[in-house]
Amino acid sequence: MSTFRNPVGPQPSSVYWRRRLIVLLGLIAVVVIIVLIVTRPGSADAGKEPTGATESNQPTDGESSAPAATGDPTECDPSVLKLDAVTDKGEYAAGETPMISMTLTNNGAVACTINAGTDVQELVVGSGQEQYWSSKDCQTNPAAAPITLEPGKPQTTSPIPWERVRSSVDTCEQQDRPEVTAGGASYHLTVRLGEIESESKRFLLY
Repeated sequence: MSTFRNPVGPQPSSVYWRRRLIVLLGLIAVVVIIVLIVTRPGSADAGKEPTGATESNQPTDGESSAPAATGDPTECDPSVLKLDAVTDKGEYAAGETPMISMTLTNNGAVACTINAGTDVQELVVGSGQEQYWSSKDCQTNPAAAPITLEPGKPQTTSPIPWERVRSSVDTCEQQDRPEVTAGGASYHLTVRLGEIESESKRFLLY
């Protein structure tokens, strides 16, 4: 009878042992493949988070992963700006020179920028419906001047004198331009900054 220990057949016993060894190795290989398929090495880590993240790209307590908003203030929306005509007095005695200027206020919620240079400024003095004087008539070297307006913080231009005279582009070189009427006469100052215009500011000349 043939047994596992004592093979019996026409071939030498060494041949049968080799055949059985080959069969045994084949069985072992099949078992190993089955084990690998069932256990699937590495599958236990499939659900884990990667550990290669660095500290620099992770938000800390109280911080957001979104970048902070940066950049320069945007251009001012004229609808949130208020322009006011300014005189240093409400009444001027004979011989006193009115000093006139303008104040610009940002009534918006955020800072913004605007050109407030002499190239877009105009100060106008009139009475009733008549215009007597304009800063544009004899202006020299107008220049742009971008400024930043913080919310609720008015900025006022440097005052300039109005010599109580009429102006026109034809009389800029004259030294004796005609004076306006005084003696308690009422005048008003209106200022413009580009497309923005103020309400009139009334004052008296004596």
